[in-house]
Amino acid sequence: MLKELFRTKSLERLRASAEEPEHRLKRNLTAFDLTLFGVGAIIGAGIFSTIGTAAAGNILDGRLAAGPGLVVSIILVAIACLFTALAYAEMASMIPVSGSAYTYTYATMGELAAWIIGWDLLLEYAVSNVAVAISWGDYARSFLANVFHVNIPGWLAMDPRTALMLNEGTATLSDKLNLLEQARAGGPESALFANWNVLKDAPLIFGFPLTFNLLAVIITVVITYLVYRGIKESSTANNWMVILKVLILLLVIGAGARFISGDNYAPFFPNGWKGVQAGAAIIFFAFIGFDSVSTTAEECRNPARDLPRGILWSLAVCTVAYVLIAVVVTGMLKYTQLEGIADPLAYIFERKGFSALAGIISAGAVVATTAALLVFQVGQPRIFMAMGRDGLIGSWFSKISPKRGTPANATLLTGVMVAVPAAFLNISEVVELTNIGTLFAFSLVCLGVIILRQKRPEAERRFKMPLYWLLAPLGILACIWLALGLPPLTWSRFVVWLLAGLVIYLLYGARNSMLRHKNMSGL
Repeated sequence: MLKELFRTKSLERLRASAEEPEHRLKRNLTAFDLTLFGVGAIIGAGIFSTIGTAAAGNILDGRLAAGPGLVVSIILVAIACLFTALAYAEMASMIPVSGSAYTYTYATMGELAAWIIGWDLLLEYAVSNVAVAISWGDYARSFLANVFHVNIPGWLAMDPRTALMLNEGTATLSDKLNLLEQARAGGPESALFANWNVLKDAPLIFGFPLTFNLLAVIITVVITYLVYRGIKESSTANNWMVILKVLILLLVIGAGARFISGDNYAPFFPNGWKGVQAGAAIIFFAFIGFDSVSTTAEECRNPARDLPRGILWSLAVCTVAYVLIAVVVTGMLKYTQLEGIADPLAYIFERKGFSALAGIISAGAVVATTAALLVFQVGQPRIFMAMGRDGLIGSWFSKISPKRGTPANATLLTGVMVAVPAAFLNISEVVELTNIGTLFAFSLVCLGVIILRQKRPEAERRFKMPLYWLLAPLGILACIWLALGLPPLTWSRFVVWLLAGLVIYLLYGARNSMLRHKNMSGL
């Protein structure tokens, strides 16, 4: 039994499973599409929101400020991601099969490790999309109120936990301080904090006000439908959104450069190296997404050539944009004035008297978040599809729509898995797990490159990770360094999540594995 847990799936079997008629997807994507998929995933709400927190820190959470040294934090994160991106590029050129890190781990470390990483990827995709959907709802509500003067009732834009605090007045000191921080940020919660009776019009169930995040549900349903329609339709929509948000970031850089003051860069490292590390741990969330390119492997026209290009080009474009944005943001305003600001880019231009430009930036945040939601909603069903095809979860997940050429069942389920939690959960309850889940996946992909170089040196590699014996271990160490910047509670929750996944694997996946049945039958 122990030996079966570490059985690997050969490269040949992995490629053959993708070519089975009942599992075949439509190949429509080019290198350009893949690059914009990567940019769409990476440039999301992160750069529009976390850059302020990373620069200024957070007194309530005890996070140190990176200050203008945030530029160094971004460069360090980019280097760490580059090591991993090179590993992903090599793996994608060898194994052009949907499933991303799950598939690569199955080929290198065996079935148990593959299941663990597949379960872990739920944190990166489904769980992070819950956070993105909630964030989109906040941005959209603010945008509708400020631009169109359409005010969404508080009970249609709030999770039950926040409603309980507001309605009953039972908030802990920590919760009240968090609400105060949001109020200072000028976000949609500020009005709620100022008016504890905002829920007076909410319908009651057993005396408790019914609340949910309607906008988060709406955007999830719309994106799920678009992804269900087909990969070409999803790619076209993403391409246009990416072009728009890149133009908005260029506008921020160009307009903001005129207001940079050298005095704002002093002190450059207000908290030394620890501040840089704290900033890197936060800003890493803004880099998540380039790995989602690899989930579309079976929909690429020339995956062995174009997947590495899409992964590396998207990371390069986003790194340059992030560095320039950090230089402008910390140069326009003293970093200490960014503490607790949820929308730092728009806030800075409002402070400079450019309200119209701030409105454009807010609209850009809505577009950026929509594109990120779209790409992750594309990625998660394809991981489900790969796991279902291998028998580790039900075969229902691997069903392909004959008309759409998409994993229809998995796509619809992913929509439900995102929409329901997004309607009822607080963003702070879901966002913390995303980073550690991604870092774990990145580490295993780097390790997978080392293993396959030893086990299958003769295998065709259209792209090779340079100096793999050095860069792959550095990638693993970089992920560990970033993970050490996360709070202990995040680690505890991550361990509980993995243990729950292990139980599910032992009860179902191990018994229904297609590889196990084929080995038993001698195939």
